[in-house]
Amino acid sequence: MVWCLLGRKAGDNTQVLALAEALGWPFERKTILARSWELLPHLLLGSTLLGIDRTSSSPLTPPWPDLVISAGRRNEPVARWIKHQSGGKTRLVHIGRPWAPLECYDLIVSTPQYFLDPRANVLINPLPMHQFTRATVDRAAAELAPQFAHLSRPFTAVLIGGDSGPFVFTPDKGRHLAKGVNRLLRQTGGTALVSGSPRTPRAVAEAVVATLDVPAQTYWWHDRDTTASNPYAAYLGLADRFVVTGESMSMLAEAASLDRPLYVFDPGDPQGGWWSHPHNLRPKPLSHALAMRFAPRRMRRDISRIQAALVRDNQARWLSEAPDLIAQGETWTEKMRSDLSGGAQHAAVRIRALFS
Repeated sequence: MVWCLLGRKAGDNTQVLALAEALGWPFERKTILARSWELLPHLLLGSTLLGIDRTSSSPLTPPWPDLVISAGRRNEPVARWIKHQSGGKTRLVHIGRPWAPLECYDLIVSTPQYFLDPRANVLINPLPMHQFTRATVDRAAAELAPQFAHLSRPFTAVLIGGDSGPFVFTPDKGRHLAKGVNRLLRQTGGTALVSGSPRTPRAVAEAVVATLDVPAQTYWWHDRDTTASNPYAAYLGLADRFVVTGESMSMLAEAASLDRPLYVFDPGDPQGGWWSHPHNLRPKPLSHALAMRFAPRRMRRDISRIQAALVRDNQARWLSEAPDLIAQGETWTEKMRSDLSGGAQHAAVRIRALFS
């Protein structure tokens, strides 16, 4: 039996479930709700349940699982506690970058944004894992196709994230993104299928809408109709090409798996010290800057490493390059070699080897 430890972060949960599904073994979902002060017992005690709200979390009782899949700092003490309760028999797989020593885990599935090196118990996938397959997005596209029949093709899906780590998504960046989409669609024609995320600030959405001057269908999380289906999966299936904001690892992974032209919008700041931009004087950008300067190497995080790897490996190009590339017929896409599973199948092979 496999236990999947799920928390409040949708991106972490998606990766945990994607790996469990790729593994193909029976699994149970265990929702773990951490308390606001969970960091203290985590750092002091390591293997403990003291930092979680046990009344609101799923019960953790015998029989203990053969395997626990976790992601995120808050679930680490729980996974280690389960292994202790099992007498060391439970195998632990952690996704991302653990705070605990690497030796605590039987396998760590990470990505280039973290400064981990491959080793016997560390697998580096190029992108985060995801649950979408060609079949699921094609099915979603077929279901919503009648709603888009009046829109002209080709479709360019524009997938927009939001604030993340050092990246603060300002309205000015939203306008810059929209101008890039305008230039692209003036060459290709068709319609932009724009989707925000829960992280997309309202002011950014408003700036994008105000700046777009090409045909567009938009979906914003903050203005969503809760009775209607989220068209995100349909956008993935319908898209003839993608424009994705570079701070969203999950959106990049999902788009990159579909073998269509992918253009990355760089949400970074113009050249110059980060302190010269007032929007960076916030807790998250400040803490990231301090971590990158003073934290141990393996505790650092640099999303731009994933963006750069995608471009280097010819899986994506920068949005600023799109006009010239489209004029050349987008021949660069002929060398794309996408992994439809987002690396989940590679990780599943490594997990099966733990039990052989």
